Amino acid sequence: MDYFIYECFISFFIAFIVTFAATPIAKKFSFKVGAVDRPKDGRRMHKKPIARLGGIAIIAGFLMSIFFNIVTALFDNYAVLRLDSEQSYRQFLGMLVGIFIIVIVAYFDDINPLSARFKLVFQILAAFIVVYSGTRIEFVTDPFFSKTGLSYFPIYVSYIISILWIIGITNAINLIDGLDGLAVGVSSIASLSLFFVSILMDRPETAVLAAILAGSSLGFLPYNFNPAKIFMGDTGATFLGFTLSVISIQGTIKYYTAIAITVPLLVLGLPLFDTISTIIRRIFNGKSIMQADRGHLHHRLIDMGLSHRQSVVVMYTVSSVLGLCAIVLADRGAISAIILIISISIFIVGGAKYMTEINDDPDAEDDIDGKSEIDISKSNNDSENKPNTNDNDKLHSSINIPVTNGPKKFTKKFK
Repeated sequence: MDYFIYECFISFFIAFIVTFAATPIAKKFSFKVGAVDRPKDGRRMHKKPIARLGGIAIIAGFLMSIFFNIVTALFDNYAVLRLDSEQSYRQFLGMLVGIFIIVIVAYFDDINPLSARFKLVFQILAAFIVVYSGTRIEFVTDPFFSKTGLSYFPIYVSYIISILWIIGITNAINLIDGLDGLAVGVSSIASLSLFFVSILMDRPETAVLAAILAGSSLGFLPYNFNPAKIFMGDTGATFLGFTLSVISIQGTIKYYTAIAITVPLLVLGLPLFDTISTIIRRIFNGKSIMQADRGHLHHRLIDMGLSHRQSVVVMYTVSSVLGLCAIVLADRGAISAIILIISISIFIVGGAKYMTEINDDPDAEDDIDGKSEIDISKSNNDSENKPNTNDNDKLHSSINIPVTNGPKKFTKKFK
């Protein structure tokens, strides 16, 4: 167990360091190929053009750490990612091929925007490859109508549900990428949550992948947090969403417990809720579900009066609470998780309600500035009225004052 944690620790930091070091290169490359996000509508929160190919740095950190683990496994019989079975090899290869398709399409979309339908076709293709390789949702917990507690899906139903799950999470992460640091931060929290849950469920391969994904995300966050110096673009957002969806199936949904389906729903609850509410809102408003708008959760927080950073922190907090509940659910059961989420939610709602009052009050600043000016003026008057021991010496000194009277100029001398 100690060696396994050590391997996760090393994998995490390789991904973090590579991503952190590669991000400035990605920024330079973005401007060179024209992958720049310009503020051209009301949905965008930035005011100047910003590079939008930061996702390639996240992917570089992820792949380099994966490569390290695979090479290490060739010489170490205790390595986690040994891929010594045909099933694990097929699933791993299917995930990499799916990532390649998603990243290539998103890369060209960041340079020259593609239609949503065109991108959806390739997302379905990538998801199908993953599902065909063996990573799919095969059953659902059923404590009421099944003797074994599990109800297995027919193969075609399993394929459909799994593809919908992968596409849904892929686009959910992309949809919340509306504020600096939001999507990559939520992805980091979700990855860390899946890491701990995978450890509790004894899924070492998934735990390593989750640790690597968390390291890649956190390595990019310092450049993407408000004010962002670079965006990860669709390349990074779809990569994170796609990889999280695959890891969640491999690590939790396929696990034979009553909480199998609940854990990933909690871990990815925030982006899922935002996506579902967005789809419902657009349908009721008679708009296409693929048409962008300014009605996401983070936009609503901004409209409530929260600052950019405060809105992101609120979303981080909600995502962290859901992730923590997933961990507690996997470790101690549903009752403990319910108690946790209810008790913490009370403080989150109260804190979010009064968070706008933490902002500096302009009137208060004016009062402080006015008071400061009065104090300074009073101090100056006191210093002027204070007797000066050198005044008598100045009165006895000679003072030459130039006096001008018409064209003539002369000097009066006083003593």
